[in-house]
Amino acid sequence: MQPAMTRASVEALKHLPTPVRPRIDASDIWVPDGYTVEPVVAGLSFPCALCIDPEDGTLFVAEGGSTWPTRPYMTPRIWRMAPGRDPEVFAVENLGGPRGMSVRDGYLYVSLKGGYNMRITRHDLTTRERVVLVDDLPSGGWHEPGGPIFGPHDGMMYFGNGSVALAGTVLPEGFTVDIAKHPHAHDVPGQDVTLTGNTVWARDPRLPFPYYAETGPFKPFGSPATKGEVIKGQLKCNSAVWRSRPDGSDLELLAWGIRNPYGLAFGEDGHLYATDNDMEEKGERAVGEDPDRIWRIRTAQLPPGEVREPEWFGYPDICGDGLPVWDDAHKPIRGKRAEPLIENPPPWAGPAAYLFEPHTALGKLAFSRSDTFGHRGKAFVCQFGTYAPLNTNREKHLRNGFQVVTVDFEAGTHEPFMRNHHGGPASATPGSGGLERPVDVAFHPDGRSLYVLDFGNNTANKSYVVAYAHTGVVWRITKR
Repeated sequence: MQPAMTRASVEALKHLPTPVRPRIDASDIWVPDGYTVEPVVAGLSFPCALCIDPEDGTLFVAEGGSTWPTRPYMTPRIWRMAPGRDPEVFAVENLGGPRGMSVRDGYLYVSLKGGYNMRITRHDLTTRERVVLVDDLPSGGWHEPGGPIFGPHDGMMYFGNGSVALAGTVLPEGFTVDIAKHPHAHDVPGQDVTLTGNTVWARDPRLPFPYYAETGPFKPFGSPATKGEVIKGQLKCNSAVWRSRPDGSDLELLAWGIRNPYGLAFGEDGHLYATDNDMEEKGERAVGEDPDRIWRIRTAQLPPGEVREPEWFGYPDICGDGLPVWDDAHKPIRGKRAEPLIENPPPWAGPAAYLFEPHTALGKLAFSRSDTFGHRGKAFVCQFGTYAPLNTNREKHLRNGFQVVTVDFEAGTHEPFMRNHHGGPASATPGSGGLERPVDVAFHPDGRSLYVLDFGNNTANKSYVVAYAHTGVVWRITKR
């Protein structure tokens, strides 16, 4: 039976049958004077991406499926909500589900998180014919695809893929995410790297306690590294950003060493920007106080086919501030201190275009190009929100993120634009019907409205994280 959406009053949204998010109420959300916020879609399950057709304003929303611990399991699918028509399920996807989307010239382009492979697909908006454009990009672990988006200067397709490992080596913390489902998954470098021989000893969750395993970088769990060992770089690596022609041909690696390039967007200055999340303060290779960041991908300015050497942004050995993970500034207060994994690494491509506090968990971003909406030239950036105390037990980081901010790269400043009156997620304030975890943003082509995708209730504690179905929301912010 095909799922369907029904219309509901604003008052009905304050009394929902979903126990973990029984109330949705825009009055609990703060936006600047002169703007209003309202819910337009509710009840989504693990929504990861939205985009708007620039031709007719059709809204597409992707539900991500169940590639993390969830309640309950849900199907990865894409909704189409065209003006004047009933919402419909446009497509059902496979693998780990859709993570990013763009509409261009009558097609919907989608990035899919892997089992072992991430891929890019294309859907004909009229016939719904589905074609795989790019495949076999290493996946299967913690982090996400980014994009696809299209370059305003060259019409090329730009997309990214995050790392498999949490902090450079596959660790038992990822048992429910990668080891159990994909025991052979591992990171792949974008250039030849020589290993230091440092490895990580960790308990083996596949065997009874107290068995341990030794794991090196760019290797499956339980595979050690040796000093001086060379791992060959590959075009189809991960922790990377590429571009290709819209049909997937002429694939070109622009950058690698980006832990989680989930958000990609071109600014009015013509530069490509990528959000990236910090390494975490836990486990057998712990990193403290690594800032979240936005990178500027300079190789995207080169004409297609002219990138001779990709940029390297530091993962797994350099933090967002340019300091090595073993520097005293990044000494963890729990977990085992990190050691260098790469001998004589490539030149670091930093500094970052912008740094945020650790554990804000950056999502996607969009640039305002509208004088009507305001803030023209600024980036609107989703801060998904910390997973503390799972990824750090520093009390000061327990409420980081859970908002949308504007970033002025030229001035080097950012300001809140959408957040709850009490801060933190709505679920942290009894009775609140506000924002949970913003994950994506998109401007309507009329330049009057900003759509914000709210992933929904996603709760973390000291041991695990759980996401709940039917709690996602699309909010619309309009300038009065």
